[in-house]
Amino acid sequence: MKRMDQARIDAVLNYIKSKESPSKGDPRVKQIVNRLLEDLFNAMADLDITSEEMWIACDYLQQLGKNGEWGLVFAGLGIEHFIDVKMDWEDEVSGIEFGTPRTIEGPLYVAGAPESKSYAELETIPEPNAERLYMSGFVLDETGTPIEGAKVEVWHCNLKGLYSYFDSSQPEFNLRRAIITDIDGRYEFKSFLPTGYSCPPGSCTETLMSLLGRHSSRPAHIHFFVKAPGFRKLTTQINIEGDPLIFEDFAFATREGLIPPVQRIPAYKASEYGKEEAFAKIEFNFNLVREQEHLPDGENNRTRVSIS
Repeated sequence: MKRMDQARIDAVLNYIKSKESPSKGDPRVKQIVNRLLEDLFNAMADLDITSEEMWIACDYLQQLGKNGEWGLVFAGLGIEHFIDVKMDWEDEVSGIEFGTPRTIEGPLYVAGAPESKSYAELETIPEPNAERLYMSGFVLDETGTPIEGAKVEVWHCNLKGLYSYFDSSQPEFNLRRAIITDIDGRYEFKSFLPTGYSCPPGSCTETLMSLLGRHSSRPAHIHFFVKAPGFRKLTTQINIEGDPLIFEDFAFATREGLIPPVQRIPAYKASEYGKEEAFAKIEFNFNLVREQEHLPDGENNRTRVSIS
């Protein structure tokens, strides 16, 4: 079919814009919405998107919101990854030297996790049949100087691929803690090697990924926020070495420098490390960048779940 003529598309766009009051509303919202409408209407003409397809999309978006899946779709479509890439570009343009790479936060953070000094045990209840993990390292500045009093927030899923709060069967803040670094900038936590997970079968996200010919699974990973007074907050996560989906993450979160080696310590050597059982060991340092005036803060300002 012949493409709808541009003059008619532009006439509709201009008619819609003509209903705006110049003295009312938010100029930035107007700018963004009008641009998105322009791109959408032209895509409808270019691709001959039918009215039935548009109403299917409307129904899909309504269900997506009811399910609370927007965060998953942002991740799965690469939108959250692109936000990171754009912030990386802003840093480069501003002359900011990278510390530890940032990567996506995802939709499953919960504020208010219990704090402890230097060391934390993430499990509120023991995870059965899990491989024990001790992860440790230092929070450092650009010169490698330790940062005392930095806060390392850490969270990950259980072996069913579920996160506390969003999974009501888990205790509050299970596998969620905040660790304050000691005078040497050191942190350590005890947990277990998490598993990867997939979006719920039949969910809006899984349905969309299937229609795109893609899977909807993530490799095993552990999330972190790291912050300290005078430094830019770091949002990142590590992948668990050896996971087959590391470079096939549906959320595009894998980044170079965020796959630390996993060392397996057998039980007979555990005492050499001050432990009493066989365990997996990960060492990973976080390098923060100092805040600077008139530069982007590098932080995602978004609505998050909070338990006070």
